[in-house]
Amino acid sequence: MNWLFSFLASYGMPAMLLFILLEYACFPVSSEIVLPFCGALAAKQGIFYPLLVLLSAIAGLIGTTLCYGVGRLGGNALLERIMRRFPKTRHGLETSYTYFQKKGTQIVLLGRFIPLCRTYLGFVAGALRLPFGAYLAYSFVGIFFWNALLCGFGYFLQDNWPVVASWYTRYKNILLPVLAILLLFLIAAKMRKKDAACSEKN
Repeated sequence: MNWLFSFLASYGMPAMLLFILLEYACFPVSSEIVLPFCGALAAKQGIFYPLLVLLSAIAGLIGTTLCYGVGRLGGNALLERIMRRFPKTRHGLETSYTYFQKKGTQIVLLGRFIPLCRTYLGFVAGALRLPFGAYLAYSFVGIFFWNALLCGFGYFLQDNWPVVASWYTRYKNILLPVLAILLLFLIAAKMRKKDAACSEKN
């Protein structure tokens, strides 16, 4: 991964957005590694944090829209071929299908915080022909909060990045789910308050 970090450090924001786009387009780039590093690098370069999160969310939206398009054009038959050709994708795709059956369109937002489901969400949403407008809206919100979480992790701890990166690499499989659950809890609480306010008005 050293070559990746060197590339990002050399080319700055354009390189960060490119790799974020590729990660959401299902290229083998880990958001759990790239996003915190982009946050730390952006802090060192004096890039405004809200701008970083907004642009990274747009890049992610473009990437996942490419997956949606592939799924929509190819449908279930294409996904079956992908699973046969690349058996390791089967579990992730089937997990995404299962969550869609349970949660419907809401999983487009919530799925951004669920391992495996997050990776293959676009393909499945396209194959199931989820309305494009709803897919974009839910995806943007989910991507925005996920990127804010991971980019913020690197951005605000960049002064101690070498130590933080070491601990983060070691414990990310525990840390990220905990942070994601807390973030989902906050989002759900805010949505309940909004629904309650709307009910009182009616």
